[in-house]
Amino acid sequence: MTELLIETVIEEPQRIRGLEMPWNRVMGSTEAPARAARALGPWHPQEFMAECVETVPEAGGLMTFVFRRCDGAPLAFRAGQYVNVAFPVNGDDQDPVDRSYSLSSSPTQPWTFSISVKRDATGLVSPWVHENVKPGTVLEMLGPVGAFHLPDADRRARYLLLAAGAGITPIMSMVRTIHSLPGHADVVVLYHGAEAGGFAFHQELAYIASVDSRVKVFYSLGDRSRPDGWQGLSGRLTAAMLDEVAPDANGRQVYACGPEGYLNSATELLKKVGVDDTSIYMEFFSGDRKTLLEYQAEIALASDIAEEIAEEIADSAEDYFESQPSAFGLYEPGYDAEGTLPATGLPLETVEPEAPSSGSAPDAAADAGSPDASSFETVGTGSLTMSFMRTGINVRIDPTEHILGAAQRAGVRIGANCQEGMCGSCKVVKLSGEVDMNHQGGIRKREIDAGKFLPCCSTAQTDLVIDA
Repeated sequence: MTELLIETVIEEPQRIRGLEMPWNRVMGSTEAPARAARALGPWHPQEFMAECVETVPEAGGLMTFVFRRCDGAPLAFRAGQYVNVAFPVNGDDQDPVDRSYSLSSSPTQPWTFSISVKRDATGLVSPWVHENVKPGTVLEMLGPVGAFHLPDADRRARYLLLAAGAGITPIMSMVRTIHSLPGHADVVVLYHGAEAGGFAFHQELAYIASVDSRVKVFYSLGDRSRPDGWQGLSGRLTAAMLDEVAPDANGRQVYACGPEGYLNSATELLKKVGVDDTSIYMEFFSGDRKTLLEYQAEIALASDIAEEIAEEIADSAEDYFESQPSAFGLYEPGYDAEGTLPATGLPLETVEPEAPSSGSAPDAAADAGSPDASSFETVGTGSLTMSFMRTGINVRIDPTEHILGAAQRAGVRIGANCQEGMCGSCKVVKLSGEVDMNHQGGIRKREIDAGKFLPCCSTAQTDLVIDA
């Protein structure tokens, strides 16, 4: 029996103008919104516990981990934001290792949420996550955080979404969100990958593009050769490629996420095709001033309403506040014409442990073995002194200068990624003294209470003694 396939012509749906996020009218309401409505608004970051309920293998070495909050509350966020997760990589008796991952799910389905983690065989955290996080695993999280997200309302809603590699995760959240909402939109996705079988979410993207006329998806293999049967694009991002997929790019809002080199190239190419700087949004933690000011405004709003909203949402919400950017600029020593500059400080030497005398107290013995900061070399200029006990150096600093920069110039080895107080990688312990810290989510309240701080976003208020 032969079946005849008859193509059915389906008219385009009638839509309202533009896109509006579900919480937008609640946030703008002059009346006091109901508690349930307020809980669904992305008001401020919170600390909470979340339980993994599902793991989904993805192409390209990614794994999606689906979570729900242990307190039963929804996770209210904006499409494109991320959460900071504390992973007990070194065991439950050691300090967890914090990493930030973009949310890949849609905020229009807030009762569960997803992060998608690319496995890096040489990394510390991602192999552990792939091997150990399973349904039932409970992790401490902080979020949502980030100024890289879709607007709450957009009457035009014309977007160009650029992704490379694992940078697809926040872009996927945006695509899922737009697909779930009513309203007119025009979305072009250009997704660069390393191999034909390595495009994560490709089946879902193909489905969305097939049923939602608002969304068009293009793939490119970067600088790899085309395998047999490949029907997508090839080559790295170019102005010609942008013109091919979005000839009207200069009339769109552009969101891009991927490796740093990709984003730098995209920035220059978008300018060449006429896209204004004000229409370009990158997943850079050290982004342009507009992005940082927007983020700081969110945090300021959060601090004003955190206590009131936290009581209504969940008792576990204590206080507020990493895209998973694929490349961070880790701190490197300084260089001159002859090579690496040596770090200043005490020489390495082995000290044999001494048995405590029979009458000495443990605390007294420990104090006797502590280095004397008055014997350290002092460098720099400024009205205050920072004593770095592990490095063995005193650094002079002015109260207006960020501590991290002064420390690194003096040779103190402190790891640093975002340098904006978001990622938490420069976290150190303050043994004494006072600092003024303006962080963007990279440290938790319990860590501050334990004496830790972020030197990248802190200034000295008094002389300091630092365990670094």
